Amino acid sequence: MISYRKKICLIGDFAVGKTSLVKRYVDNVFSEDYMTTVGVSIVTREVRLDRDALVKLVIWDIAGADRLSTVSRAYLAGANGCIFVADGTRPDTFDAALELKESVNAALSHPRSVSLINKHDLADQWRIDSEQRAQLSDWKLTSAKTGEGVEDAFLALARAFLDDAR
Repeated sequence: MISYRKKICLIGDFAVGKTSLVKRYVDNVFSEDYMTTVGVSIVTREVRLDRDALVKLVIWDIAGADRLSTVSRAYLAGANGCIFVADGTRPDTFDAALELKESVNAALSHPRSVSLINKHDLADQWRIDSEQRAQLSDWKLTSAKTGEGVEDAFLALARAFLDDAR
């Protein structure tokens, strides 16, 4: 069996649901209580993609920010991939995620990534304008609350790592 270890950083503005996405993916739980991440939280989950390949995802949940700070840049060191997260009910977080993605791509030379619009369970409250919607074709819709799309988002990144290795 081939085993890979890959560092993934979750990046996005404050309160977009990064920690909730991680908790849903790793522990299959959701809490309505908001807990601000201070600095970084690190968890792991192993994913068997086929009978010959195991990917250990080391998931870094980085404190929310609308731009990269010196500290968050340091957390990115050695990252193999990123998950960019925006909140569909707050259009400014979408714009922030786009800016963060541009900064990270420059800092890490375009790492593998997945971009998420979270809180799809609140789609009737989304405030994404038509210009932003036009950019959504590469974004996955997720809900940490219901679990919609969460597993698929992390698996898409794990599969990309495996494809790179082969």
